[in-house]
Amino acid sequence: MSERFRELPEERQICILRAAMEVFAKYDYKKASTDLIASRAGVSKGLLFYYFHNKKDLYLTVYEYVKQIITEGVADTRLLEMTDFFELITYATMKKIRILAENPYIVEFSLRSFYSEKEEISGELKLKTREGIDENYRQYFSKIDFSKFKEDVNPFEIFKMMVWIVDGYVHERQMGNEPLCLEEISRVFANWTEMFKQIAYKSG
Repeated sequence: MSERFRELPEERQICILRAAMEVFAKYDYKKASTDLIASRAGVSKGLLFYYFHNKKDLYLTVYEYVKQIITEGVADTRLLEMTDFFELITYATMKKIRILAENPYIVEFSLRSFYSEKEEISGELKLKTREGIDENYRQYFSKIDFSKFKEDVNPFEIFKMMVWIVDGYVHERQMGNEPLCLEEISRVFANWTEMFKQIAYKSG
């Protein structure tokens, strides 16, 4: 994010970022028009590029903005005090799904960024995704009681698999134009959690 953009009032920043997120959510990176973004944001294209070095800079700023929305909506005091691995994942996932259900453009943007291929930003997005998973695990699983796990089970691998499963589920619903139903995903996720518990936790 450029210093020029940071100097804008927060309300104006959010207006521009939300306009960009909407356009990037609807179109692949190459087809997303900066003219349309500027129009939706109520600024000229020249002013848009005064705030951002280029289209890629704008996109990555939106990516960080979306990440911030989800993180702030999920990471609360209760989550940070949890000691059970699967309780934490379930709690965080349900909060994340609620945010996505209430913000369809965040869903579409997140999925396009996650599944981005052969775009100018694809390589960097894949790196950011991997780094984000690593960062979340380090930051939010510090108080987990890992003694519950079997000796030959790597908790981080279980965490990654569950993240991928949830993202895949959301993608499938989105591709089928089906709404995100909290009740349904809660039931499905409970089944996944029980299955992974059987695999990962010591008996008794």
